[in-house]
Amino acid sequence: MAANLLYELNTGQQMPMVGLGTFRVRGTSVIYNVIKTALGRGYRSIDTAAVYQNETDIGSALTDLLPRYGLKREDIFITSKLAPEDHHPDRVQSAVLRSLSQLQTPYLDLFLVHWPGTSGIPAGHSDNPRLRRSAWNQLVLLHQKGLLKAIGVSNFTIRHIDELLEDCGGVKPSVNQVEIHPHYPQKDLVSHCQRAGIHVQAYSSFGGTNNRSLLTDPVIIEVAQACRREPAQVLLRWALQQNIGVIPKAVSEKHIVDNFDLDFVLSESQMTKINSIQTNKKYAWNPEVVA
Repeated sequence: MAANLLYELNTGQQMPMVGLGTFRVRGTSVIYNVIKTALGRGYRSIDTAAVYQNETDIGSALTDLLPRYGLKREDIFITSKLAPEDHHPDRVQSAVLRSLSQLQTPYLDLFLVHWPGTSGIPAGHSDNPRLRRSAWNQLVLLHQKGLLKAIGVSNFTIRHIDELLEDCGGVKPSVNQVEIHPHYPQKDLVSHCQRAGIHVQAYSSFGGTNNRSLLTDPVIIEVAQACRREPAQVLLRWALQQNIGVIPKAVSEKHIVDNFDLDFVLSESQMTKINSIQTNKKYAWNPEVVA
């Protein structure tokens, strides 16, 4: 199992390297069953966001299920994210309080700026840097009050990261959650963040929703067969061996279990083979266009 895989954030917190992703996982009974299975199998990290529209169901499920597994709130690492429409300084605090209320928790372990741009503003507009800076400053205040144990960003490029580090209110991002997989490894961004003490967490580890080109990549299949593992497990292990966290999304019990059963090691030659894949393809949205 992967339950003992932890990463120490720049806040000193221990963050599980493998979390349960909930993007597009909706419905009260679906959420309940997914979290029940995940907690039972050892997951201790849940990743959500305001725009996922599932915080209320996640909060209700955790409130009911944690005692059943002998767990307390502090045993679970919960991440949520600031919606792009809430970057305005007068909306940040209310957005955070809404997430806390819906998730039925007095604090969040990690809260991310979900996107470098603000809804309703053209991607190239100069208001985007100004608004995300003001949003960050508001999150710093909430972090200092203890409502947010750690704060970070998502979909930030090297340029966005460097700009934030120049004026971060004395609090560096703890995490940058970005699209990373063998078809889009983002080596420069990963190195840049790691040098700055920012933990990198991958989403779209399997190549994106309704796209199986990564899961069916001949190199991934070859390595998976050699390891007697599923292609998805190889993709997750590839990230973990680079100190990159993962938040795979799953609904079926088998996939939830498989995505956490990562107690194996890819050999140096297998890692080299995967890193030599020539396909260069981004499957999610592109933050490079945001000023």
